Amino acid sequence: MLNQDTNILIVGLGLVGGSYAVALSAKGYTVRALSLERRPIDYALARGWIVDGGTEPEQFVGQADIIICALYPGVFVDWVEKYRHLFKSGALLTDVTGVKSAVVCKVQDMLPPDVEFIAAHPMAGRERSGVQYADAGVFAGANYIVVPTEKNTGLAIETCKYLGEVLGFSRISELTPKKHDEMIAFLSQLTHCIAVALMNAGDDDSLVKYTGDSFRDLTRIAKINDEMWSELFLINKEPLLKEMEKFRKAFDALEASIRSGDREEMRRQMRVSTERRGWFDK
Repeated sequence: MLNQDTNILIVGLGLVGGSYAVALSAKGYTVRALSLERRPIDYALARGWIVDGGTEPEQFVGQADIIICALYPGVFVDWVEKYRHLFKSGALLTDVTGVKSAVVCKVQDMLPPDVEFIAAHPMAGRERSGVQYADAGVFAGANYIVVPTEKNTGLAIETCKYLGEVLGFSRISELTPKKHDEMIAFLSQLTHCIAVALMNAGDDDSLVKYTGDSFRDLTRIAKINDEMWSELFLINKEPLLKEMEKFRKAFDALEASIRSGDREEMRRQMRVSTERRGWFDK
């Protein structure tokens, strides 16, 4: 179980990895970090978010009790395959990746029998990337999903949930990898697709002079990390395409009610949307 003597290693010191470091160090945990470049390490060291860090896995992986990989899915799998021989016996590995079915079993199968991987997904972030934007406040009020399989022990699952509590998440849930990816396709990936498509639909830069909060709120996530999100979309392609088709049908139904002048049908759809949006305000 996670305690003050646990040696924590964060691999990948961007926005999410950096925010983990901020939150954990503020609670008194010993945090170290690995990064491809020295600059994020120095940035975190200067602010007291980590006690040590570097760019060479050989220096840090072997002493870590818990390893948190804040990497893109493909990079994460490659990193585990390359450095799994360095893992300490009894180490616990977790992640922050936004897709699970294509990652979880693959990583679990390649690990030594005395190292366990328990997947997790912090449903928090910002439209900016980089350790300079790290902020533990992004976890307040946010959801944290633990994604176990039959290969996970009860202790690992409870430790991962406790990590979510320490980080400050408001709601901690469990999903299977398949159910996680179906949920994420609708709740996260589809919304990013809509925001991107909406911004691509209008090329008049003078619109900024006239816009209100509704447009700003709806398109906030259109300022997107194209490298990461294009990878997530393609890895989770089938669930995402199903959700895009469902959205297309709902949009077409609204368009049809407007074309035909069917105000009652239009209002019915609006009442349904109002009721369902209310679920998220509770």
